[in-house]
Amino acid sequence: MGDVLAGIQATWEFETDSLLIRFERGIRTPKLFSALGERRIPHEALTAVTLSPGKRGTVVLHAVPRPGADPLMEAAAGQLKEGCDPYRLVLPADRETLAEYYRDELRALLPADADEPAERYTVAAPEAPLNFKAYDGKASFDGSHVTFRWFWTGASSAKWKAGDQSFPVSELSGVEWRSPEVFDGYLRLLPRGNGSGAGAGAAAGSGSAPGSPSGSGPGSDDGPHGPRPAQADQDPAAVVFGLGYGPVHESLPFAAAVLESVRNAGTAPALAMRPADRRDPADIAERIRHLGDLYQAGLVTDEEFSTKKTQLLAEL
Repeated sequence: MGDVLAGIQATWEFETDSLLIRFERGIRTPKLFSALGERRIPHEALTAVTLSPGKRGTVVLHAVPRPGADPLMEAAAGQLKEGCDPYRLVLPADRETLAEYYRDELRALLPADADEPAERYTVAAPEAPLNFKAYDGKASFDGSHVTFRWFWTGASSAKWKAGDQSFPVSELSGVEWRSPEVFDGYLRLLPRGNGSGAGAGAAAGSGSAPGSPSGSGPGSDDGPHGPRPAQADQDPAAVVFGLGYGPVHESLPFAAAVLESVRNAGTAPALAMRPADRRDPADIAERIRHLGDLYQAGLVTDEEFSTKKTQLLAEL
């Protein structure tokens, strides 16, 4: 087709085998769009194309993603607000006839099995390295490992006892992302062998429709070291969100990138655990002080205090 259709906050470029969506940057543009920049959507990643009336004299052209084709939408699991859906193009109502033409053109290019879930991701996730600040720690992803480093101001005593965490994607089965725009938002990693969380998560290769349950819910699965905590703030495999922490435009692309890597690692050899980075002495001292506070409050035993202090000193 080779045409370009410019809408509000985004432009669609119609290519031979895909739809290239370029997002505008601006004060009114959703931060998620600005973070994504652009996305190439192969025709095989679409299940339908619709056109409907929008708000305040607009129409909306919507390329509906195929379940299981886009790790970003799989991770979102139906939690994105309508205005943040990257597959919607908002146009002035006087361009409705033109929008109808492109809707029909795109529909003609959809694959014969468009109604069926995709067998693999055909839309690329944001590239690593990625990181964001949650309420209780910093989450980092380098393409092969997810790392959680706890903040003494927000992390629970359970996470402090467990220490900072590093998870090879080869040992994960999926990711749960609960939007920071709702109460108790979090990002939780699922160990291989477990199902993914209900409603707000995705297991790599699940092929589930956005928002549909896939596996069992938080707290119902047992990990390799025993039952998983029901609450994300007690689970060392999770970080929790809060006001200004883990915003959608940072934590959702992160979740999508991890999800894509988990699927790719499903047939790859296990990755070796990387050595821990050497820590800032001031950071270690602060952690030891916080550990002492937990000990004085009776939240850790003598043995736990001694063992953890030794571990922290060994990182110097």
